[in-house]
Amino acid sequence: MKTKLFLLSGLLVITSCLRTPQSLVPSPHDLVFDQLASSWDEGIPLGNGMMGALIWQKENSLRISLDRADLWDLRPMENMYKEEYDFNWLMQQWENNSYENVQAVFDQPYNQAAGPSKIPAAALEIPLDNFGAVKSVRLYTQHGICEILWESGKSMELFIDPVDPVGWFRIRGSEKDDGIKLVAPPYTVDVAPSSRNRVTGGEDLRRLDYPPGKLDNGALNLDYLQDGWDGFQYRVNCTLERKDASITGCWSISAHYPDQGQTITASDQVENALKASYEKSREKLMNWWDQYWSASSVSIPDTVLEKQYYLEMYKFGAAARKGAPPISLQAVWTADNGKLPPWKGDFHHDLNTQLSYWPAYAGNQLTLEEGFLDWLWKVREEGEKYTRWFFGTDGLNIPGVTTLSGQPMGGWTQYSFGFTVSAWLGQHFYLHWKYSMDEQFLIERAYPWIRDVAVFLDQVAIKDENGYRQLPLSSSPEIFDNSREAWFEETTNYDLALIRFTYKAAAELAAELELRKEAERWEEILSQWPELAVDPESGLVFAPGFPYHESHRHFSHLMAFHPLGLIDMSQGDDAEKIIKNTLRNLEKYGSDWWTGYSYSWLGNLYARAFEGENAASALKDFAICFTLPSSFHVNGDQSGTGKSKMTYRPFTLEGNFAFAAGIHEMLLQSHTGVVRIFPAVPASWTEIAFRNLRTEGAFLVSARREDGLCTQVEIIAEKGGLIHLADPFSEGPDPEILEIELQEGETKILGRE
Repeated sequence: MKTKLFLLSGLLVITSCLRTPQSLVPSPHDLVFDQLASSWDEGIPLGNGMMGALIWQKENSLRISLDRADLWDLRPMENMYKEEYDFNWLMQQWENNSYENVQAVFDQPYNQAAGPSKIPAAALEIPLDNFGAVKSVRLYTQHGICEILWESGKSMELFIDPVDPVGWFRIRGSEKDDGIKLVAPPYTVDVAPSSRNRVTGGEDLRRLDYPPGKLDNGALNLDYLQDGWDGFQYRVNCTLERKDASITGCWSISAHYPDQGQTITASDQVENALKASYEKSREKLMNWWDQYWSASSVSIPDTVLEKQYYLEMYKFGAAARKGAPPISLQAVWTADNGKLPPWKGDFHHDLNTQLSYWPAYAGNQLTLEEGFLDWLWKVREEGEKYTRWFFGTDGLNIPGVTTLSGQPMGGWTQYSFGFTVSAWLGQHFYLHWKYSMDEQFLIERAYPWIRDVAVFLDQVAIKDENGYRQLPLSSSPEIFDNSREAWFEETTNYDLALIRFTYKAAAELAAELELRKEAERWEEILSQWPELAVDPESGLVFAPGFPYHESHRHFSHLMAFHPLGLIDMSQGDDAEKIIKNTLRNLEKYGSDWWTGYSYSWLGNLYARAFEGENAASALKDFAICFTLPSSFHVNGDQSGTGKSKMTYRPFTLEGNFAFAAGIHEMLLQSHTGVVRIFPAVPASWTEIAFRNLRTEGAFLVSARREDGLCTQVEIIAEKGGLIHLADPFSEGPDPEILEIELQEGETKILGRE
């Protein structure tokens, strides 16, 4: 049984959706088409965090693009860890006005070298000559299953096991194997360019210089073994079974690194899965998605925004897992166009990975976020090595652009070697603690990470002429791109906000652990950093004397407002004026050079400013103009409506997941220590509901609004404690703050009197 909140005839009702264990239940949030997509980035996405697939049509074959998150060419990037190329050398080049040397050493290898890079796996192809016209293609978002129906009566079902690295398909109404085959990536074959599949930075796969793979398309067993760089191998296996006019296929991919010991092969994975059966894997999948969707739900009257929200949360469930690598630029949906993925499919930590995990918190999906935190902890040692090499200090910083193993990849140095990369990553450790109140996590992960970042920032800081601390050089992604001017002499608001956040959080967590001397130390260092730079007219600026003066995709100067919450509407008239002036200045210079994630982030910014109409508008612009029919965010404006002059089409995921977080911010906020319900919804949203959204303090909150008024609130205390709640039934601008004490596991229901 599954409970869902939805609107019917203008009234909020609660209903139960019953299904038999194997039945598929359509949802208004499904992807539904009358034909297969003709491009990989418009394909139906399936995934389980480690394995992924895209279902589309290439020429006259149904194509299943196969991917695995840990398929990486891990050759070291040129010039990394060389003693002569550290920050002191970079500083000298900057001071001598010879910055082109830095670009040659760190930027050009990233742009020109084929590896390191995420790499594609293979594809399954099924000729469609005998299938006839497509009747329907549906992604059942409630279940993670794709179903294809043909007018001929044939049908096909595809899914990926929610836990194990195996995928399945079953074709019904087919008497023969229909020429099913594995297709290897063109590592040794020339691929004609395709304008339809154009991407930014995609290089020919042949440049990896791999030997030909061993491809064996047998009658019932399809196998592909590919050697990669320095002893790396990966294997793709698919076994077919024919029975009762149906064909069942099970596939797996295995990655084998020479320094990681023996791993189970793809063929063994498939053999084990077939013994367990298609039906059991399918039932396990449906149970997993039932549990996933039961964690939280929302119901809003804007059908465009609600559908996009559920598609984003579907992709989050398909791309994130504990035990799998974190969400990279494309996660488990690497480009299948004969090229390397955009920006090498790497881990960008100057926005991309951070935004991708925003919906985990209020969305009550902390377990899936743990895959990101576990990986960061795993690459911590590599980060310490990098910190000693490049900056010559103790403590912790992480490269801004990394491989699967956390090694630096270079690129634009202001961001790939930025001072505050680990500070922003540290916010995820902080938020995980705040939303979970997991004491063990605080002791073992959250405080140690933030403490080590604080040590690093303490050691790299210098004093300015007024005795305040500052960075030797500073940047603000991605202002002035990768030019010499992109390094600021004074600390930018981007870096300063992250530094101030780090010391504020370090002091708070140390005090929580009763480490009083450490808390006092962090508070003292915090007092030695200047306040944020503010212009009386335009609000927050990039750096002292550098206002936001032209359209730009990255709102880096706004970090102190969102996501860090150092400045907030709750702090009084002066703070409100700064926030409003900053937002109006963004609007003044317009969206000419924004990308899709700009609109998603803007939706969050407006919500934090309690501007519900603007938040909904920004998020709708994202959904309509910057996503493909598959729901993938592709950076550029695809609508032709002039929302941006950026009209290119590289697929990345951060804009998708920031969108979902924007919906959460409209419905529930708790970042100030006060829980606010429906803080930023349009006046026209008179009928709304959400269930089990999570707040700081580990409270689960459900609420509903009828006829424009909040009518009921339910609070579940996961850990117990005092919750401060802005009276949700007050209709005035300054509601009373209610204090409600709950025991662990206690539920409190509030209603309108």
